[in-house]
Amino acid sequence: MTGLDLAFAAVGAIAAASGLLAVTTRHVVHAALWLVVCLGSVAGCYLVLGAELVALVQVLVYVGAVVVLVLFALMLTRAPIGPRAEISTSPLHRTLAAVLGAGVTALLASVLLPLAHPVDRHETDTSVLSRELFGTWVWPFEVLSLLLLVALVAALAVSRVGTSREEGA
Repeated sequence: MTGLDLAFAAVGAIAAASGLLAVTTRHVVHAALWLVVCLGSVAGCYLVLGAELVALVQVLVYVGAVVVLVLFALMLTRAPIGPRAEISTSPLHRTLAAVLGAGVTALLASVLLPLAHPVDRHETDTSVLSRELFGTWVWPFEVLSLLLLVALVAALAVSRVGTSREEGA
């Protein structure tokens, strides 16, 4: 096992653990912060694999934009920060969800792990990647940016509806 393999395993374990914490925590802001750690460690996995451009895009788009958008929407909508008893689930439901998640993980692992074999890497140039990114994939990225803008405007509208009701009362 090489040093790169160990680094990839360590960063992958951090990504898996922080992803698990992001979906299991009861605090919304803590979940968003664990998401930052998870997405940052995925960028670290890309760096270990030698895909620096993809790691940079991961940090800029996901860590820099999406998580900031989530935190901004949480602040605008005045979402409850702490755990809420009225929306909590029973321990039985949490146990069943954990068993179901473990079953899906085992099913995916049983299908994907036999397919894992060393692949022949071929070096590519960033000009090839840029042609694909700005040729084939430019419209999906633009639609995604419009979707994020609509989500931000909707969060602002939802936050304004609550204040106008309070002023009228």
